[in-house]
Amino acid sequence: MRKLKNFPYQHVLVLGLAKSGTAAAEALLKNGKTVRINDKKATKNDPEVIRLEEMGAEVVIGSHPIDVLDGIDILVKNPGISYENIIVDGAVQRGIPVITEIEIAAQLTDANIIGITGSNGKTTTTTLTAEMLTQSKQPVKVAGNIGIVATEVAQTINETDNLVLELSSFQLMGIQNFKPNIAVLLNIFEAHLDYHKTLENYKQAKFNIFKNQTSDDYLVYNANDESIIEAVKASYAIKIPFSVKEKVADGAWMDENSLYFQNEKIIDRLDIALLGEHNYENILASIAAAKLSGATNEGIQNVLSIFTGVKHRLQFVGKHKERMFYNDSKATNILATQKALSAFEKPVILLAGGLDRGNEFSELLPYLNRVKAMVLFGETAEKIKMLGEEAGISSICLTDNVQTAVQEAYNISEEKDIILLSPACASWDQYRTFEERGDMFIQAVHTLV
Repeated sequence: MRKLKNFPYQHVLVLGLAKSGTAAAEALLKNGKTVRINDKKATKNDPEVIRLEEMGAEVVIGSHPIDVLDGIDILVKNPGISYENIIVDGAVQRGIPVITEIEIAAQLTDANIIGITGSNGKTTTTTLTAEMLTQSKQPVKVAGNIGIVATEVAQTINETDNLVLELSSFQLMGIQNFKPNIAVLLNIFEAHLDYHKTLENYKQAKFNIFKNQTSDDYLVYNANDESIIEAVKASYAIKIPFSVKEKVADGAWMDENSLYFQNEKIIDRLDIALLGEHNYENILASIAAAKLSGATNEGIQNVLSIFTGVKHRLQFVGKHKERMFYNDSKATNILATQKALSAFEKPVILLAGGLDRGNEFSELLPYLNRVKAMVLFGETAEKIKMLGEEAGISSICLTDNVQTAVQEAYNISEEKDIILLSPACASWDQYRTFEERGDMFIQAVHTLV
């Protein structure tokens, strides 16, 4: 059993079960903590509820009674639960610390932690970094926002291993002492304002990734992002910049021919398989994090020569009668769709739409020059239709969902067209996750083929 290193709290409330809450509760119980769990949607017959009660937890289900905070020293909340939640707000009012599960994970391991965050590119960078280390015969495990609970992994990983964590702003907002040995800060763009309320709050949550770092740690950061450049001035870590625009001798950079790390050539651009100019930032950040963790040039080259992307992120799904299908369901904001559209030179039929967060989508307008047609669905379909009309796109179809959108797109397509799912919206109006939405797209494409 792994012991918590620095956790001076005895009475813990875990708010929200799901995977992260369950893992955190189990780890706390194993460490002798008194654990109370509150989940509105859980039932007494749920296997995790039964198991946690057998382990000694008190489980309160069906509602959020404020008295669950009585006698509590600290609150561990599911990252997706808003700070406006009655229990979270109540904890703040009582002066009870509020953390997320990654704080627990970090207390359970002495492994080399590589923490990766940013508005876009987190999953690609996390995956690339881990693969580069694997190909370099460095032991590595991946967890965090990528879908694998960090606390579960932290209880099994060796101290000589590398733990690569994809970290969301939701997770980073709830930390006390958490710090990665290597922090990677990719970019900052306006996102998740329905949760954070202001851009400044969102930025500060992201910047938490380096707030506890010391002079023994590394901070890999985007030297082309002005808000990041200003923010990292406050960091005590060793700063490792990356840039797609200029040479940074102490970091990772590129010219028209090659990519480099600290003046050492790593790979020729022509040998990189990953699609999209925007991915060079992700690649440079990955190279820096991997090299700092012991990756070899050969290992990095092996990955970059064959890696074509992660599932749901500009994922090539298939080709049918000279039409190419791409799944970019992870494009849950406008910036991600901008980058997806920039990746193609051939005519694009864009499948888009989803949860309405109040965006007007005008930032997409300059990127619609290659879009020959739109197939739209979800709450934002009418809004994006108006934008398409403004861009002069004559073929715009509204449909029920992603599945029907595939058939509609194929019906209006021609040979050499790109049929691209890049919604620019979250999925929650119709699908539980962007993964579910992407899987529906893939299934529809395979049915069509």
